[in-house]
Amino acid sequence: MDSSMYPTPSAELARKRRELAPKQLEAFRNFSASVFADGALPNVTKQLIAVAVAHTTQCPYCIKGHTEEALKHGATEAQIMEAIWVAAEMRAGGAYAHSNLALDVMHQHQPSA
Repeated sequence: MDSSMYPTPSAELARKRRELAPKQLEAFRNFSASVFADGALPNVTKQLIAVAVAHTTQCPYCIKGHTEEALKHGATEAQIMEAIWVAAEMRAGGAYAHSNLALDVMHQHQPSA
């Protein structure tokens, strides 16, 4: 990660975040624990989803953290890479689908016959 853009996580930054909004931090941690708890989907599947979403949002902290968690919960490197390819397809698919907007504008600007 580019350290000029993304500071290295540190105890000092964590302390400052906790001091500035302790209730929100606690609520977020509880929410996160609830979301990633085994349920209809096991944690490993949720972590693979998170890896894919992190790649679409391009959050370097999330990519690293959820890749680590996916591995810790038993995901294979191949499963992680497939999840990343799903994310890539969804990003490309979104661009392709939204091309209809540009095509519509181009159609509207065609000279009348």
